[in-house]
Order: sequence, then C-alpha cells, then structure tokens
Amino acid sequence: MEIRDCSAEDVCEPHDLSPKKEDTEPVPTKKSVLHEIVELMKLRNVGCPSHVYSAHFSPRLFPNSRRSASRNTRATAPTFGPAAFQSRPSPSSAPFDRLLGVWLSQLWTGWQSALLIVKPETVIAWHRVGFRLFWRWKSRHREGRPSVSPEVRDLIRRMSLANPRWGAPRIHGELLKLGIQLSQATVAKYIVRHRKPPSQTWRTFLQNHMKDLVSADFFVVPTIAFRVLFVFVILAHDRRRPIHFAVMANPSAEWTARQLLEAFPWDTAPRYLLRDRDGNYGEKFQEAAE
Repeated sequence: MEIRDCSAEDVCEPHDLSPKKEDTEPVPTKKSVLHEIVELMKLRNVGCPSHVYSAHFSPRLFPNSRRSASRNTRATAPTFGPAAFQSRPSPSSAPFDRLLGVWLSQLWTGWQSALLIVKPETVIAWHRVGFRLFWRWKSRHREGRPSVSPEVRDLIRRMSLANPRWGAPRIHGELLKLGIQLSQATVAKYIVRHRKPPSQTWRTFLQNHMKDLVSADFFVVPTIAFRVLFVFVILAHDRRRPIHFAVMANPSAEWTARQLLEAFPWDTAPRYLLRDRDGNYGEKFQEAAE
C-alpha cells in the first residue's frame, strides 16, 4: 500500500466512490420515446406517419436487455431530425399550363366522369383486349383481285366440256386470243373436272396378281467367327413360300443374276418381281430379269 504525504497546497481529497453520471443515465423506454415523438410533432405541426409508429412499437427496437435498448435508440435517433419530417415541395406549374387546364375544363364539363381508379390487373386486361382487336383488324379480309364475271366462267366450263382433252394451259391460250385477260390459275379453278375411272388400290392389285408376283431381297447372318454372310432369298406371294435362297460373303450383280436364272429356269419366270434399290441388282441382274 502506497503512503502519500499531503502538503498544504496539495489537498488530498477522498476518492469519489459514487457511480458516474453515465452509469446512472436512465435507459429510454417505449413511453419516453413515443412522448418525444409526439412533442416533436406538435412543435412542427405535422402528422406522424404510420411507419414511425410501426417502427417504434416493433420489438426489434426494444428488446429486453437495457444495453441493446439504448444502442437501438441511439441508432434510430437521427431519423427524428428535421430532415425526416420536411414535407416535399409540390411541383410548380407554369401560368400557361394553368390557363390551358381552365380552358379545357370549360370546353369539357364532364371531364371528372372520365377519371377512374383501377387496379394494374385491369389495365393489363384492357391492353390484352386491345392487342387482340388490333391484330384482328390487321388480319381482316381485304379485297384482292377482281372477281371473274359469270359470262367468262360459263365460257370456261363450256370450253372444258366441249374439249375434254384440253387442260388449263390450252383454254387459257384460247381465252387470250379472244382478248380475255385471265391467269392460268383462274382458268384451272373454273374448268370442269372430268371424272376418271377409279384406279385399283394396292391391295386389289396384290389380290389380282398374287400368283404372278415374287419378291427378292437380301438379309444378313452373322457367324460364330464374327463374319457377315449375305443370304439372297426369293419368295412367292401366293403361298408365302420360299422359292430359292443362296448364301454369299461378297455378293455381286453377276452372282445375283445367276441365282435368279437358277430359281426360274426356262419359261417358269413370274410376270412381276419386287425388289429394292440395292447395288447388287446391277445391269446384269436387270438383263436377266427382262
């Protein structure tokens, strides 16, 4: 313990053990802060906005601990300054604009009836309806080429009936000789369509010529040694029976033609032969088939 002598000039004063002023400063509460806000509003003669009440009644700004309450109060204190409550200046209008507004209001006395307060969804719906109406107007039927007179149409029909072998180009040329200016597409539109005998379907053709019809084709067979062999087969369609088949590793057109001759010797060849466009059906095969 240090012992110090006190002189006359140096008067020893006892240590102040009382708490400091900072420690005894009261912590602001909800009521005190709200009271300060109301007094400030009264002095400035302005209304307190709703977000101020919602901000200072929020539990985030006034937690349970005193230390966090004082810190939040000091952080939000600058928002209560004069700049936060200054009213925004109203936009100034020129005298000409005012006179124009008065003149327009006198011309149209019922201008207030046109003011409507609508939702954004309503404006978007109006825009969509207007968009559809605009493109409907854009895609409306417009007048094209002039229509053909009934006399010219009757003339085209009579010419096509009197000359069944005449087509649209021939009738179009004859009309040009008569001084009638028409396009060939217009003539083809109004000519009479002559009914043709119905052609037989593919199924009817097969039924009528089943006995005289055979098919030839290749298919691949892999071997155990990983080689590929080509099998040439000829089938009869009347009973779906195989007539001839042969196996070759590298078939050629000559080999395929020889297989065709072996399958149909002498005069036993059918009338129709169906095949694909494989390269093995070359000129030699075509000559043998004919």
